[in-house]
Amino acid sequence: MHLPRFSENHPSRRELLKLLAAGVGGASLSGWLGPLAAAAQQQQAPAQGRARAKSCILLWMDGGPSHVDTFDPKPEAGADIHGDLGAIGTSVPGIQIGEKFPHLAKLMQHGAILRGMSTAEADHGRARVYMHTGYRPGAGGVTYPGLGSTVSDELARPDSPLPNFVVTGTPLNKHDVIRDPGYRGPRHQPLVLTDLSQGLEYATPASGSEDFDRRTRLLGTLEERFARTTQSPAAVAHEAGLAAALRLMRSDRRDCFDLSLEPAASRSRYGETDFGRGCLLARRLVEAGVGFIEVYLANWDSHVRAVADKTRDLMTQVDLGMSALVSDLHSRGLLESTLIIWMGEFGRTPRINSTGGRDHFSRAWSTVMFGGGIRGGQVIGATDATGSEVKDRPVSVVDFMATTCHLLGIDYKKEVDTPAGRPVRIVDKGERLIAELLG
Repeated sequence: MHLPRFSENHPSRRELLKLLAAGVGGASLSGWLGPLAAAAQQQQAPAQGRARAKSCILLWMDGGPSHVDTFDPKPEAGADIHGDLGAIGTSVPGIQIGEKFPHLAKLMQHGAILRGMSTAEADHGRARVYMHTGYRPGAGGVTYPGLGSTVSDELARPDSPLPNFVVTGTPLNKHDVIRDPGYRGPRHQPLVLTDLSQGLEYATPASGSEDFDRRTRLLGTLEERFARTTQSPAAVAHEAGLAAALRLMRSDRRDCFDLSLEPAASRSRYGETDFGRGCLLARRLVEAGVGFIEVYLANWDSHVRAVADKTRDLMTQVDLGMSALVSDLHSRGLLESTLIIWMGEFGRTPRINSTGGRDHFSRAWSTVMFGGGIRGGQVIGATDATGSEVKDRPVSVVDFMATTCHLLGIDYKKEVDTPAGRPVRIVDKGERLIAELLG
């Protein structure tokens, strides 16, 4: 197959290298710019007249936050359970949450707390894979895609100059599951941003338009010669990456990455933290049409008192950033079409350990959802008096993933062929939809 010739709308190699090295946070161009690869191979045409798909924002609490300290408080239990944190009422009578979330408490009419999460992995790495993909690591010898890559593939907007999957936060380099698209392929890797104060660096052509066009014609000639002799998926993805990079560089929609365009009062409401800025960026990206954004907040692994004490600040960051995100999306009419998920890979032991911290605990923990068409103002499931066991409405990983896909309009029973030709369900069998969430 002869690949299409580059048009004049392509960046210089120097500008592309800058965009790759710094402007897109080290992400693979062939990943987040991938929808054009499909177009280059004429495998699919952009959808015509397609309704706007829902968006999803995953607020990932890496390390596993304590459910007892956050969204399943146990004020009647002993101090060895609830520690020094109490519970507060919310906008929904009868629902209490941890005292560090006063702003979110006022918005619980829009949210639902799943207090019956119960999973089978209590190791960080394995649990992280499990909760991102819905499959236990190593199952069937397949590398499964994370939810972001699935959304990117299933709900992609092929005519958009923006990526379909964006991840923000640090540290990210050791957590390949967030980036690894598995059998979905490199077209569905995320754009990874680690320094939101810089926006999307090097995305604006450095030279004048005439010089820029001259150099892109030269680059196009070189690329065409290479593509003519190298007929491979990698070459196609590379060409598509260059093409789509230019689309972004030419588009005025790249301004959605520039947080300096937000009023100071708006930035302040989200909190002057990386997490707060990530939540603000997520709102801007949803407005621009990006399908999946993951905002990463680390250091919840509170085995000892010193770390446990620091999670109080993390809770405040979540309260400010998440409440501003929910409020802004609601006021803009976007909350119904945007599913917000707050979760980590598991919870923490309800009983405080001998060092003043809490250890890994996957048997009973909490996840929170806002928007996305869910029935808000409710708690689903319950743990016992100490938060040690699920006593009502347990929710498994496949239950959670199937329900999330359903809310986003994805057929979770659909089978996708791996590169080896093996059909794999988007969500493993045995699911039980969380019917209480569904409107």
